[in-house]
Amino acid sequence: MSNIMAGLKQSKKAVEAGNVVKSYVAKDADSAVVATFLKMCQRREIEVDRSCDMKELAKLCKIEVPTAVAVVTI
Repeated sequence: MSNIMAGLKQSKKAVEAGNVVKSYVAKDADSAVVATFLKMCQRREIEVDRSCDMKELAKLCKIEVPTAVAVVTI
């Protein structure tokens, strides 16, 4: 069963644990904030979807606060 996890800190932990099948980075996220996360995904060959903005990504995650990063975990 897969889960959607929102937030940079939690998403980084999931990537480090090897539990991520896909990641989302908001197209309007501050590049300095998400740079390390993008490198982590690239090293682990995790697909990164950048089609949503922060508000759309929050809606996808069913949360009310805009978010820069989310992941789908196994």
